[in-house]
Amino acid sequence: MENQAIGFYRYHTVIVGSGAAGYNAALRLYEMGQRNIAIVTEGKNLGTSRNTGSDKQTYYKLSLGGRERDSVEAMARTLFEGGCVDGDIAYAEAAGSVRSFFHLVELGVPFPTNECGEYVGYKTDHDPLSRGTSAGPYTSKYMTQALEKRAQAYGIPIHDRHLAVKLLTSDGGKRACGVMTLDQSRQGFCVFAAQNVIWATGGEAGMYKSSVYPYGQSGGSGVLFEAGALGKNLTESQYGIASTRFRWNLSGSFQQALPRYLSANPDGSDEREFLMDTFQSAQKMINAVFLKGYQWPFDPRKIEGEGSSLIDVLIYQEEFIKGRRIYIDYTRNPAVLEPAGKVDFSILSQEAEEYLRNCHALLETPFERLRAINPAAIQVYLDHGIDLSADRVEISVCAQHNNGGIAADCWWESGISHLFPVGEVNGSHGVYRPGGSALNAGQVGGLRAAERITHRDDGQAPEREEFLSLHEAEIAQVLRFAQGAAAPGPAIDVAQELDALRRRMSRFGAFIRSEQGAEEALRENRRQWSRLKDSHALSDLRLLPALFRLRDLLTAQYVYLEAIADYIRHSGVSRSSYLIHDPQGELPHEGIDECFRSSAGRPENGMIQEIRYRAETETCETAWRPVRPMPQPEQWFERAWRKFKAGEFYR
Repeated sequence: MENQAIGFYRYHTVIVGSGAAGYNAALRLYEMGQRNIAIVTEGKNLGTSRNTGSDKQTYYKLSLGGRERDSVEAMARTLFEGGCVDGDIAYAEAAGSVRSFFHLVELGVPFPTNECGEYVGYKTDHDPLSRGTSAGPYTSKYMTQALEKRAQAYGIPIHDRHLAVKLLTSDGGKRACGVMTLDQSRQGFCVFAAQNVIWATGGEAGMYKSSVYPYGQSGGSGVLFEAGALGKNLTESQYGIASTRFRWNLSGSFQQALPRYLSANPDGSDEREFLMDTFQSAQKMINAVFLKGYQWPFDPRKIEGEGSSLIDVLIYQEEFIKGRRIYIDYTRNPAVLEPAGKVDFSILSQEAEEYLRNCHALLETPFERLRAINPAAIQVYLDHGIDLSADRVEISVCAQHNNGGIAADCWWESGISHLFPVGEVNGSHGVYRPGGSALNAGQVGGLRAAERITHRDDGQAPEREEFLSLHEAEIAQVLRFAQGAAAPGPAIDVAQELDALRRRMSRFGAFIRSEQGAEEALRENRRQWSRLKDSHALSDLRLLPALFRLRDLLTAQYVYLEAIADYIRHSGVSRSSYLIHDPQGELPHEGIDECFRSSAGRPENGMIQEIRYRAETETCETAWRPVRPMPQPEQWFERAWRKFKAGEFYR
């Protein structure tokens, strides 16, 4: 393709992604006076923000109601103490939480208040105070819709159906200066020249087969790794029980309603309850199900003592070791609740019994209990053609959120200057983040990025011919790969290749890991990459976007697996939401498979792993550093005022 066939746009700042984080960044820039900006997105209606949720999707913020005492420093301390979190980032997320929350409120997101107007809250996981709030199962969707509506009112240009395939850089790769995209509406390429790039493509959802990410969410970190961006805490993800036909977290009230867990052969035969095969006490089993509502992410610390995460282990054992299918059923009670053929709540813990009583949910079936606790949860499934009063739901332990991502500073600027990863793509979270803090981080990140961009004089990007000439080598690299899709020879099956990649990650890089498995996955990844790098002809060029996604995911998966392998060699201790197999370790519970044997030890939560992909050699380099400590920001008003007016903070 000649340069004349490449579309060209020139903006001051380009925002890649149209979820809650991307739209918010665009609004913040506009409201600070930036007009020469645009959003570039693979699909306006795709992505996690718009298409996912949970029974009561949480937004985490500074406490704003009741008698609990809270402060910016206290919230920052909570985020920091989650482990592997830089103190300056934790402080910035806490300091920006109220401003970001009320920005959403003023845009119309229906967060509830009490009769006096207080924004009441509740405790979420890893939360010492009641900082959680929710607008219901679709909180992030409401956020995205409200932000999009304002962006449209402002007239911010949105370039839809543009898949970002290359980050363009200058100064030897040290500075971001644009994005190359595949325009799916005309099946051609475009270049967006920009002085700043905000990257809001979400987590690497497309890497997993067992996933609760929506089908329209793929990711985009591979493009940044190829450009030399530094990965941070890539080992830290969250996994939990979710339905697979309709991808949705089965947390909160879905578990507190006390459903049945069933296992069956692939053809549906031999259906039976299976949890009591391992749990030694009916009381511990049913209360573990209840606690799964509060303790939804898998946590290796919660296996011993027949804790709630033993359920995740047993699901994995049934699915991946025994080859069976797993279901949750709301139509009938677990057998342990009907010891004499009639529901009996006497085996419930005091906490579970009081919760159900206060919800007026001490009722005959799981469905009736769920309807009493949270009728909106039932409606979510009805909206997708699933009637929980009649249909059982197939489940798995699924990838749900990446706490790691691209490394950046407390202004959300990466090591590649003028590149700002915001939202889930940013590695601001550590090991144990409070539930809902990701939504806050995405909003604060866009605010901080906009502030730094606005306070810098970046000038203008070069005109078309000069820009294309300066980046001729980078553009040619993309075009050569695209031309290979039209080359003669046997065509590859992109869907089959993507499926193999995803199965690999769910087997070796999800919540059950081992050094041997990580090394095997790396070999498989490199074989697949070597095979496809130079030979990737397509039967239909309309598959070109899928081919570029495959290319992106192969790079991202390689970097993630290298990070996992390095962590196992460095520490080998289970933490966060994954268990690391150690053949010489201890089995956390009798009666479970040897693959769950792991070593005891204290994780190094004060050290952060960073990793860089070297595209020229197709290798990775890892390093470990201490977390940046909690800062002591200026608190004397006159001094802070003087520095603020001088713009010292933004430099």
